[in-house]
Amino acid sequence: MKKFWLLLLPAFLFLVSCSKEEVQRPPIDESEWLQKDRGFVVASSFNCDFFVVETARGYSVLRNWGGFAPIRGAVLYGNHDSFGLQTFYNRSEGYLMNADIRDRYLGYFQAIDQANWYCGAMNPGFGSFSASADSTYIHKN
Repeated sequence: MKKFWLLLLPAFLFLVSCSKEEVQRPPIDESEWLQKDRGFVVASSFNCDFFVVETARGYSVLRNWGGFAPIRGAVLYGNHDSFGLQTFYNRSEGYLMNADIRDRYLGYFQAIDQANWYCGAMNPGFGSFSASADSTYIHKN
């Protein structure tokens, strides 16, 4: 009987520590973020932290910092003009993300080549961005 209680006690403690409470993200003030520059993710890969964003002034290569890279087609609001670590609002998925701007004001094929170079330097043999003319987006305001 003593062994039964010794086995039951850890199981009971484990079950008591579990919770069904959902994690709530803090609310985001969209009015502030929507006044900033808008960019569209045109190239992203699941096995690389780098992604390409189309802005009004050209294409930028960004490195995701502390999370997952946004999916292709996501809309990012933030400061796309400064190098270094910036905070962006991913409106498509509804969260704030940090990204390091590595290159900016590039052409489409230059940005794809640069992202492939960064991904190849980080993961040899895993450059996975493809540059094709039909993969650019046309955005209407």
